[in-house]
Amino acid sequence: MISVQHHFDLTSLNTLALTSQCSDYIALTQIEALEPAIAYAKAHHLNIFVLSGGSNLLLPEKFQALTLHILTQGQQILAESADDIVIKVQAGEIWHDFVCECCSKGYHGLENLALIPGRVGAAPIQNIGAYGVEVGEFIEQVWAYDLQHNQHIMLSAAECQFAYRDSLFKRHAGRYIIYAVSFRLLKQAKLKLNYADVAQRVGEQPSPEKLLKTIIEIRRQKLPQPQQYPNAGSFFKNPILTAEQFAQLQHTYPTIPHYPQSHGNEKVAAGWLIEQVGWKGKRLGHVGMFERQALVLVNYGNASLQDVQRTYQHIQSEIQQKFAIALEPEPVLLGESGQVLTHDVLK
Repeated sequence: MISVQHHFDLTSLNTLALTSQCSDYIALTQIEALEPAIAYAKAHHLNIFVLSGGSNLLLPEKFQALTLHILTQGQQILAESADDIVIKVQAGEIWHDFVCECCSKGYHGLENLALIPGRVGAAPIQNIGAYGVEVGEFIEQVWAYDLQHNQHIMLSAAECQFAYRDSLFKRHAGRYIIYAVSFRLLKQAKLKLNYADVAQRVGEQPSPEKLLKTIIEIRRQKLPQPQQYPNAGSFFKNPILTAEQFAQLQHTYPTIPHYPQSHGNEKVAAGWLIEQVGWKGKRLGHVGMFERQALVLVNYGNASLQDVQRTYQHIQSEIQQKFAIALEPEPVLLGESGQVLTHDVLK
């Protein structure tokens, strides 16, 4: 039921194009193969690394673990009313394709998240977000296998504990294997046009279709395509500051971009911070921040994980010195045993 490949090359399966090889690899195309794959890992004393679209990863050159590549496909309508629809989606579906398909069918809410790379199963982990929308707002349930308790589970959105670029799954990395997600989408769109450049481009007669097209255009203009410039998307989280911290910062830098959050906190733009220390378009060896979007770290040719770490740690250090802000990387950092490591965040 399962086909295991050994010494498998993952270089083409991570969008940063880091040279990487895992000891064992299984492409999971049928959910029925999940438990046999888990049994294989346990029998061979291997950690399980779940690979989705490979767009948010920092991989070591070699690691001893089972890479379980989730490629399952399929959708199912679970409930429908005059106002909304609940769709269960297999984890291996391509995220952007799903967003576009929903919009074309009149199921709305996800338009702001168009062109985010990756697959559906990874969306809840990071609670992906863009242009004022987070995916957790539309997730109804998540189906997963709990490796700690050796059982299938179904979690509600509340149980997933979604927060900014965070979730239960991220905080307990390596415990859950997500294999399906359901979304409650709207039949009457409530467009979110919080960002000025989005609202301006959509125009005076906005529609879900125009919003989707606008988001795609903006992302293509600002962000490099991994096929041309290997990258992991937005590399740093936008820092969230207390009202007091932000007031002090804004006094010195009145034009700093910021977005109000709950409890009086303010989210500031990491890309703006990076520009202020001169890293937009700057390179350190084979690694640098993209010339059109300072938040995107690019592999300009055969960079190693160590090259990437050296670059982003330089940036962290300079941001800390200038602004007293600790920038936190977004991508998942994998160790040589296939375990998720914690980034060293400068305080």
